[in-house]
Amino acid sequence: MEHARVLRGVAGVAGFLAAAEIVGATGLIDDRFLPRMSTILRGAAELLADGEFLADARASLVAWGLGLLLTVAVAVPAGLALGALPPVERAVRPLIEFLRPIPSVAVIPLAILLFSDNLHLRVAVVVYAASWPIVINTIYALRDVDPLAKETLRSFGFGPVSVLLRVALPSAAPFIATGIRVAAGTAVILVISAELLAGGAEGVGIYILEAAGGNRMDLMLGATLWAGLFGVLSNSALVAVERRMFRWHDARAGAAR
Repeated sequence: MEHARVLRGVAGVAGFLAAAEIVGATGLIDDRFLPRMSTILRGAAELLADGEFLADARASLVAWGLGLLLTVAVAVPAGLALGALPPVERAVRPLIEFLRPIPSVAVIPLAILLFSDNLHLRVAVVVYAASWPIVINTIYALRDVDPLAKETLRSFGFGPVSVLLRVALPSAAPFIATGIRVAAGTAVILVISAELLAGGAEGVGIYILEAAGGNRMDLMLGATLWAGLFGVLSNSALVAVERRMFRWHDARAGAAR
């Protein structure tokens, strides 16, 4: 089943690449604006030996990693507190619903004014935008915890903290992990967006801007391709971690289906 799914994904990507190459070969699109797919792939491969690009990729990776770690450190406790304390969650719910729909890139100009250091700016934008999926997932996961299990523990004299740690948190953990995975993808988008809009000295977004300024569309699209590929790889890695850590959850969900 897993191999079939991977093969279908590979076939879909190969089909898209072949179709893009055929469209480019027909001359329907001026290759000064959109190079043929084979040219983009060759440019992407050349970037692996480009020291400037590798340094920029490392800078973006550091901003992504720091931003995601800080997001988890802030959003998971916040989600647990709000999920465990319904009166507090109801009090702050209007604020959450007001802030959450604001487009994340809209806060970048404000971050530019607040942070002079480019790394701090990117991390701050990631924390703001990537926190929502974790907070929301955690709140709803705690709501879905089996009430009978919680009452059983309370009947044995366990306090609220023990019930949270022994029943609620383990039950909610798979959903929190899913929130972290969604946040990781959001963080990739925000790091690159912040680099494109705020500028700076290093980062994949900076490399894309410089390649576009030099009319190197192949390198610009090649760097964009690597950004997308990193998002796919980080998501796949987190899915693998989820499946390894929460096999019991998959088995229970399968039994329920």
